[in-house]
Amino acid sequence: MTTKVFGHKAPDTDSTGSPIIWAWYLNEVKGVPATPVLLGEPNTEAAFVLKHWDLAKPEIISGVEAGEKVVIVDTNNPAELPEGINKADITAIIDHHKLVGGLETKGPIDITIRPLACTATIMYDLMGEDVKKAPRGIKGAMLSCILSDTLEFRSPTTTAHDKAVCEALAADLGVSINELASAMFEAKSDVSEFSDAALLRMDSKEYNVDGTELRVSVLETTAPKLILDRKASLMASMVDVAKEDGADQVLLFVVDILNEEATLLVPNDLVKKIAEASFGCTVEGDTVVLPGVMSRKKQIIPALKV
Repeated sequence: MTTKVFGHKAPDTDSTGSPIIWAWYLNEVKGVPATPVLLGEPNTEAAFVLKHWDLAKPEIISGVEAGEKVVIVDTNNPAELPEGINKADITAIIDHHKLVGGLETKGPIDITIRPLACTATIMYDLMGEDVKKAPRGIKGAMLSCILSDTLEFRSPTTTAHDKAVCEALAADLGVSINELASAMFEAKSDVSEFSDAALLRMDSKEYNVDGTELRVSVLETTAPKLILDRKASLMASMVDVAKEDGADQVLLFVVDILNEEATLLVPNDLVKKIAEASFGCTVEGDTVVLPGVMSRKKQIIPALKV
């Protein structure tokens, strides 16, 4: 039976690239039949990465069959995975997020969760000397995943090891880290073709905070004005998106990569209350700037209070 390798819904670069990387490793090094799949359309940066490294876009699936062998990467949160995931045969998890709980397996499995900025960094370590066997596209995917998740080392999640792996891969491939990162961030910032609802779901995760269901959305960009110019329609769209997705509220953080700050849209008194309680700020309008806030995982989610 072929093992399906996939990451979370609303796949970003890491959840697009890491399934490709690990499926290659299972097939070519471990001799385990595997195929990468996605749980949605990759975002604009991930799509750029696939094209740049000449990698085929994996098939998009909507669910998994009972007993189907799967490897989960870049998440361990059942809310970010297909319905019925606990009926599948989960054989491994490779992740860099906090342990959420709720996954159930058929038996003992391999689980690797490490405090690094990127799943691809963990995969690089797990492969060891076998990394040398990887083709250019696989190494390029690793490099791109790490640059994306670290925001070219600007994110507070970045470790010295993430940076060292990135530099080793870039040297091996003969590419400029800054040039590649700039091209990736430019692609990520091109959101003109997306509807407001699509933007709110593009890089979004579900969390229950103090009994309130929140969809926490982050848009990382080098051109925040393009998104903030749409704030009125984005805030209006939050009502329907929350209702359709079973959330009480959508929180949208627009992360300015270059200025290293986030702007939170504040459509109502609930979000104002959350912003002031969580970040110690004073909200006076329909947005609030949070200096130094770059990471949902490390700075936003741990701080949220309702």
